[in-house]
Amino acid sequence: MNTTTLSFEFFPPKTAEGMGTLRETRAELAKFNPEFFSVTFGAGGSTRDRTMDTVLEIQQEGFQAAPHISCISSSKEEIRNLLHAYQAQGIKRLVALRGDVPSGEVSSGDFRYAAELVAFIRSETGNHFHIEVAAYPEFHPEARTPAADLLNLKRKVDAGANSAITQYFYNPDAYFRFIEQCAATGINIPIVPGIMPIYNITQLARFSSICGAEIPRWLKMRLEEYGDDMTSLRAFGIDVVSELCETLKVWGVPSLHFYTLNRSGVISNIIENIGE
Repeated sequence: MNTTTLSFEFFPPKTAEGMGTLRETRAELAKFNPEFFSVTFGAGGSTRDRTMDTVLEIQQEGFQAAPHISCISSSKEEIRNLLHAYQAQGIKRLVALRGDVPSGEVSSGDFRYAAELVAFIRSETGNHFHIEVAAYPEFHPEARTPAADLLNLKRKVDAGANSAITQYFYNPDAYFRFIEQCAATGINIPIVPGIMPIYNITQLARFSSICGAEIPRWLKMRLEEYGDDMTSLRAFGIDVVSELCETLKVWGVPSLHFYTLNRSGVISNIIENIGE
């Protein structure tokens, strides 16, 4: 079995109780020796201070932290100040994203695309940061065509991205075909699969409708069959996601990146199933 490194994504809590829960989650997942913990950045920078506070706490605990930076609705000066603050704190890794436009607002700011943000980070900080970007095996929901989506990823690579993390998926063939297409397009950075645990069908359907991830028909019908039996649904979800991770590991993926939703139990079971 191939050895595969792990990383975990958190969102910055809004309350002291939420922060306490995240600390417990982090302590549980730390036993798997992750490469890094990433922390999301709300639409239009709405969680900027909470993101930084969470990142610095993770770093103080002795782990590598990777803050998300999204550029929609941000000025170059705002991003410059944020970059220099992270640089001064010794942060070495970033997740650079376009980001979502806050609800009810019109897109504004000095950046339109993530490739522009990556280029700006390089121009401001050189090679200080390892830059992660987003990739979409089932294609970005706003992409005009699959080919246009691939070219958008290539622009991010050409601007200086070191690696990419994918949107989650449940069909491994979508990822394998995407990797082949990336290679044919001249994209040669590591592309890490993003893994979403299954907690309930309503939440998963909502996330998937927003981000364009496909829930295969067979999976959707099986999940719906459990109804309100959350214990059985989650046990089934653990089996499905564990099998997905096993398939990816056998294929030789460089790493697995888990979208935790600030929870550890289901993910711990999956990782223990796949022998990491």
